[in-house]
Amino acid sequence: MSERRKYGANTRETRFQPGNPGKPRGARHKVTRAVEALLEGEHEALTRKAIEKALEGDGAALRLCLDRLAPARKDAPISVNLPPVKSAADAIGASAALLDAVAAGEVTPDEAARVMVLLTAHKAIVETGDLESRIAALEGAKK
Repeated sequence: MSERRKYGANTRETRFQPGNPGKPRGARHKVTRAVEALLEGEHEALTRKAIEKALEGDGAALRLCLDRLAPARKDAPISVNLPPVKSAADAIGASAALLDAVAAGEVTPDEAARVMVLLTAHKAIVETGDLESRIAALEGAKK
């Protein structure tokens, strides 16, 4: 066993023992603090310069400004007609409608996959509710 490995194992065992809470919440890395100190009071001037360069036609500055003004959307709403899902059996109809929308090109496969995750979760919730009511009915009949 190498020396490095030996000592690494020893420090791992005691790293977060009681009395060693680690960094306090909200603590910042020293490099981050140094960069913030360098930029202190210069944010407005740097922003103005980036805008000037973008207006002069500098592609990188233009991209920087546009990325800050209108960042790329990570998600967008979609429109797809699904029947109401009030029972586990209804989830089958909703799933079929979603697959039809993909086949017709109305919804992308990625969008459909995200909606299918929601449908699956909703189906599990509906099934749990159904089971709960059935158990309550059986317990009521026993009494």
